[in-house]
Amino acid sequence: MPRWLLFAGGSLFMQKISRLLFLFLLVIVPAAAQGPRKLGEVRIEVDVNTIPVRISSNSPDLQALALTAFNAHGRYRLVASGQAYDIAFTAATTGPQVRVDITKGPAAAPVASQVLSGTTPRHALLRAADFAVEKTNGLNLRGFFTARLAFIVQRAGKGEVYASDLFLKEAKQVTHDNAHVLTPRWSPDGARIIYTSFFKTGAPDIFLLEPSTGRKETFASFRGMNSGARFSPSGRQVAMVLSGTGASEIYVADAQGRRPERRTRSDVTKSSPCWSPDGTQILFAMDPGPQLYVMPAAGGAPRRLSTSLGTYVAEPDWSHANPNKIACTVRSGTRYQIAVYDLATGKGQIVSKADFDGIEPSWLGDGRHLVYTARDRSTSVLSMLDTETGRSTRISPPDSSALQAGVWLAP
Repeated sequence: MPRWLLFAGGSLFMQKISRLLFLFLLVIVPAAAQGPRKLGEVRIEVDVNTIPVRISSNSPDLQALALTAFNAHGRYRLVASGQAYDIAFTAATTGPQVRVDITKGPAAAPVASQVLSGTTPRHALLRAADFAVEKTNGLNLRGFFTARLAFIVQRAGKGEVYASDLFLKEAKQVTHDNAHVLTPRWSPDGARIIYTSFFKTGAPDIFLLEPSTGRKETFASFRGMNSGARFSPSGRQVAMVLSGTGASEIYVADAQGRRPERRTRSDVTKSSPCWSPDGTQILFAMDPGPQLYVMPAAGGAPRRLSTSLGTYVAEPDWSHANPNKIACTVRSGTRYQIAVYDLATGKGQIVSKADFDGIEPSWLGDGRHLVYTARDRSTSVLSMLDTETGRSTRISPPDSSALQAGVWLAP
C-alpha cells in the first residue's frame, strides 16, 4: 500500500489528501471538449496599438524562428510593406553569433545595431530578437524569447520532465522516472529543476535535478505528501507543501532541503506556494474554495486576497517583472480560465478568451505574456497568452502533448 495511504489516519485526512490530489490532477485529467477549434490558439483582431515590423535574415532557419517569435508577441504585427521597423538578423559564418540591425520607415533611419552571442545559433537569434524588442516596443517591456521551459510530457498515463527553449524546438528529456511527475520549477540560476515524482516510493516526493548532468537527489521524502516546491528569488530557500502532520501545510527549507520550518497551521488544504518578487511573502491557494492567500515568508497569519474571481481561484504565479500582477487559474462556467489579479487596484479579471480549458499559468519576463496549459478531452498543449489582448499562440509542436511549464527567465 502506498505510504501516504498508510499514514492517512482517518476519513477527514483522506478528504484533505483527496482534495490536494485533485488540485494536482486538475492539470492531468483532461476536461470535456467544447466544440471545434485549434487547441491552444485564440486569434484576436489586430490591435491598433501593435507595432508593424518586417523581419529578414540571411539564414532561412533563423528567419523562420524570428517570424515565429514576433508573431507570438502581442505587441507586434508582421507586415510586408508600409511604414514599419525593419529588423534584419545576420548569422555569423563562424560561431553562434547573430547581428541585428534595426531601421525605421522608408528612409531606413538607424535605430540600433548589436551583435549577440549564444550557446547555439538559435539561442543567439533569440537573444538578438529580445534586443530588438527592447529597442522598439515603446512600453519598456523586457524581451522574453530566451526564456527556458521545464515541462511534462505524458505517455501512457505517466510523465517525464523535459527542458527546452521557449518554442520547444530544442527539447531534451531530463528525467527517466516512468512515473507520475508534477510541477517542475527552475532554480533562479537555471542550473537545477525541482519537481515532484512518485517514482521512488509510489508516494509523492520532491527531487532536485541538474538537467546538464542528469544528477538527481531527494529533496524531501517525509511521510505523507511532499509537493509543490518553488525556489525563492534568491535561490537560498524553497517553499513546499508537506502533509506529515496530518494536514497539508506550507513549509520553508534551505536550498538543499535541510531544516524545513512550518509556516501555516490549519486543517484545510493548501497548495501551489510561490514567492513575491522580493522574497518577503509567500502566496498560495487554500480551501475553502480554494482562494488565494498571502503571508510573510518568515511566518504569520495568512491574509486572503479579495480577487472577486469566483469560488475557485488556484495555481497562482507572481510576476517578477510587474510585482503588482498575479496570474491564477479560475473556474468560469464549465471551464477553467486564466485570470490576472492586480494588487495595486485590488481587482481581478479573466484574461484568456478560449473555448477550451486554460490552467497552470507561468509568467514570462515582460509581465504581459505567460505560458499556460491548454487542454481538452483528448490532449494538452503549451501555449503563450498575451494577457492584454487575450490572444493565445500554441507553442507545442503538432501531435504532441505537454503540460505544467515552469519558466526560467534567462539573463
